[in-house]
Amino acid sequence: MVRWGTSKLALIGLLTLTTAVGSVVGARGFGNAASADPVPLQALPIQGQETYQLIHRGGPFPYEKDGSVFGNRERALPGQKRGYYREYTVKTPGASNRGARRIVCGGAATTPEVCYYTADHYDTFRRIAP
Repeated sequence: MVRWGTSKLALIGLLTLTTAVGSVVGARGFGNAASADPVPLQALPIQGQETYQLIHRGGPFPYEKDGSVFGNRERALPGQKRGYYREYTVKTPGASNRGARRIVCGGAATTPEVCYYTADHYDTFRRIAP
């Protein structure tokens, strides 16, 4: 016969484990894009605003990799079929390379359904509110 005290401890342990796992997944997974407040387009750095406008005009883009498929391997964005997301470089003044800033858009190339901004090379994303 299981005693109430043992069952209660087991339930508390299970709830603690579930909370801990959820926190880890939320910190690295899709939770970071869904839970963050959208960022208004006007709040992006001017280079981000320019890149966003270029995306909607279809280019031309200054970097060869702009428009390439973003694999979403870390599942930081909502799950979609491969090829749905494309990434674009947001120029970083003074950087000798592409820097860490990107815009990742999902949907059609010049009429994306949604775009996200990352300033930290895909660690966190915020949905862009035009």
